[in-house]
Amino acid sequence: MRILSALLLLFACALCSAAGPVYPPVTPVHALDFPSDFGAHPAFRTEWWYVTGWLKTKGGKPLGFQVTFFRSRPEIDQSNPSAFAPKQLIIGHAALSDPGVGRLVHDQRSAREGFGLAYAKTGDTDIRAGDWTMVRLADGRYQVGVRGRELTLDLVLAPTQPPLIQGEHGYSRKGPRPEYASYYYSQPQLAVRGTVAHAGTHPIEVSGDAWLDHEWSSTVLMPQAAGWDWIGANLDDGSALMAFQIRSKQGGKLWAHATVRDASGKVTQYAPDDVSFAPQAQWKSPRTEAVYPVATTITTGATRWRIQPLQQDQELDSRRSTGAVYWEGAVRVARDGVPAGHGYLELTGYVDPMKL
Repeated sequence: MRILSALLLLFACALCSAAGPVYPPVTPVHALDFPSDFGAHPAFRTEWWYVTGWLKTKGGKPLGFQVTFFRSRPEIDQSNPSAFAPKQLIIGHAALSDPGVGRLVHDQRSAREGFGLAYAKTGDTDIRAGDWTMVRLADGRYQVGVRGRELTLDLVLAPTQPPLIQGEHGYSRKGPRPEYASYYYSQPQLAVRGTVAHAGTHPIEVSGDAWLDHEWSSTVLMPQAAGWDWIGANLDDGSALMAFQIRSKQGGKLWAHATVRDASGKVTQYAPDDVSFAPQAQWKSPRTEAVYPVATTITTGATRWRIQPLQQDQELDSRRSTGAVYWEGAVRVARDGVPAGHGYLELTGYVDPMKL
């Protein structure tokens, strides 16, 4: 027993004392290249593929859904020969927003990459965390499968528009200093078909639309940042809205940006001074006591977007995987007072400051 304990201690010390990795920076000189940038970028610290959308059952009942895969490169010696060394971590989150339930139904997965059980492959989208998968097929469609204790999702997402390149040719600033940035593109207006099941129900057929975000970075948030507010919305006329703000720990705005692509394909980008988030209604979580601005007005230039939640309780507790608790929910969108579409609102850093 003493020998085994000593060996385990030596192994742990070897992992801790070895030199950590050097993460590449995000720079504006890099141009996104597809299909390779649909795949993973394992040299960077953090990466995620984030799918959100609105579904309808055959009876017309609305449902929101979210599936996210994270890839993280920990600060350990990448030359460690052990197959058990956690050189890459793969984490999955999934949630279903059903007003009939009154809260999010959600689950999560986490695993170290290896043994064919968890991976995020380069070259194209192909991610696995156990029996959770997201794969981009040869025809460009995404196949998403989630097998959780609380929910099951089998969905196919078909692109109807080209990728929306965010920021400056994919270089998306997250602060006034250029090193706080990510590479970032979106795929709005994905047509969705498939089945969902939750809380012991049988799978039901659904259809709808979705939004996919793919970002990778080594340094996203400034030290003084608490978190962000973000929205991605598919609009009824075929256009798309993305807007975010980075909030300081004192509550003010550190940075903001927005992108609108109209139905003709014209892209308009908005600088930090042209983007604002103004809360209109708040919801207090009975579990964490966090107060979230679940209804808000977002201003981009001269346009005002009114955001209203499908339901108030859409808080997701991921402390078993990423360590964060955040509000992430389906919302309806009005443009200058006229109903315009729907999307997803993400609110992070309201329980504790966000750490990536």
